[in-house]
Amino acid sequence: MSGHSSRRAVVAALIANGGIAVAKFVGFFVTGSSAMLAEGVHSVADTGNQGLLLLGDHRAKRAATRAHPFGYGRERYFWAFVVSMLLFALGGLFALFEGVEKLRHPHPLDSAAVAVVILVVSIVLEGFSFRTAIREATGLRGGQGWFTFVRRSKNPEITVVLLEDLGALIGLVFALTGVGLEILTGNPLWDALGTIAIGSLLLVISIMLAVEMKSLLIGEAASEIDVAAIESAVRDSPSVRKLIHLRTQHLAPDDILVAAKVELDGVLDFAGVASAIDVIETRVRAAVPASRLVFVEPAVFNEEATS
Repeated sequence: MSGHSSRRAVVAALIANGGIAVAKFVGFFVTGSSAMLAEGVHSVADTGNQGLLLLGDHRAKRAATRAHPFGYGRERYFWAFVVSMLLFALGGLFALFEGVEKLRHPHPLDSAAVAVVILVVSIVLEGFSFRTAIREATGLRGGQGWFTFVRRSKNPEITVVLLEDLGALIGLVFALTGVGLEILTGNPLWDALGTIAIGSLLLVISIMLAVEMKSLLIGEAASEIDVAAIESAVRDSPSVRKLIHLRTQHLAPDDILVAAKVELDGVLDFAGVASAIDVIETRVRAAVPASRLVFVEPAVFNEEATS
């Protein structure tokens, strides 16, 4: 479900941003608006970003190898981190540069009505993409608030598309406001300020994405809900006296590595220990299906064993 939801959201954003980018560049060539140019580059960056997310999803499905025995699931996090860097450079820095340039060399808009029409149409199209991302994310976030979901989600594609689409909508509002105020006042300063606002917004979003993807690349534990379910499955398994410690780590959004040290009944022989471990692994995978790799170490509880 998570993978299908991610791909639908990414493809919807890819189609929307591709069409929007063309419209914005046409608008820039007609009007000369720096805000329109900044938004055009932003949409091109977003379109490329969605392509990178799809590439990461495809490469993450490669089978494990001797060099990468745990597979390539983290490619999804890597390419999402690359996306954050591209958004920072191609989106934020370029928009700031264009805004400052227009402050230094102001010039009035040509065919301002064209810019307004294109921006309004872009807002509608971007809204459809954002609605798709919201719909797909709703099935994944459970009872979490949106901010908490973005901060804790292990799904890089949904996180990137949500923040990109939100940033795109706000950026379009900034652009429309700048163009509208220039039309009303005749002062090109407003278009330049709108462009700078767009750049600042994109820098903030790209930094947020970079921080989140860096954390996932380094390795994050499973969610508190999943950890609690895994602990319960281990403790309630037959022959388990005590769960000494548990470690989890996401290798991909739907791939969790589980390592547990447990104290088993002392009366078990070798075959009994092996059978008990098999039962624990089965129960853990049933409780949290994403727990694809489960390692159980039998031990006798003492201070050394808990470290």
